[in-house]
Amino acid sequence: MSLPKLFVVGDSISVGYSPYLQKFTEGIFQFYCRKTGMEEAMKNLDIPLGSNIGDSSMVSNYLDTMLTKSDWRPEIILLNCGLHDIKTINGVIQIPLEDYRCNLKSIIGLLSGKCIHVVWVRTTPVEDEQHNSTQKEFMRFSRDLEKYNAAADEIMNGAGIEMIDLHAFTSKLGKGREIYRDHVHYHPEIEALQAAYIAGFLQTGRTSQQ
Repeated sequence: MSLPKLFVVGDSISVGYSPYLQKFTEGIFQFYCRKTGMEEAMKNLDIPLGSNIGDSSMVSNYLDTMLTKSDWRPEIILLNCGLHDIKTINGVIQIPLEDYRCNLKSIIGLLSGKCIHVVWVRTTPVEDEQHNSTQKEFMRFSRDLEKYNAAADEIMNGAGIEMIDLHAFTSKLGKGREIYRDHVHYHPEIEALQAAYIAGFLQTGRTSQQ
């Protein structure tokens, strides 16, 4: 009996926890690699490269392309986008909130009726001082993240999509340099804890019974 295929579609945070998640779900799920891989993404975690899919518009376009491939049919998709959407340069946000909402609805529409179980991962925290004192090319603000997470909550709940609250979980692990290795990415031990939390959800939730 073949294992259910688990495919992760997300940003650089998922790039960080994916190797641990693959290890923790070995023998339970067949872990799909995505796009061109982790090495390319690691060249610059702030830019959508390789496994770092990017903002909600990029995720929508990526899934639209992948669904045209007859050999790409994961049973479960672990899905997230948000951190790239709230990038702000000179007061202009990359993906306005209403566009973000539309993109999420488009993503749900693309995946509906495809026999793919979708699990949404809530976007991880942004600490304004930690982020904006160390990252000068663009800014992020926790107030924006709260609005985008709330919008995603509403949309996913309305569509009956399971959610993993990685935001709340990560918030309990510490603050500042205690958990961040730069402006928004985590130390390896934090990434491992995030992966363990996700793996526990996947193995004990409805996804393991699909």
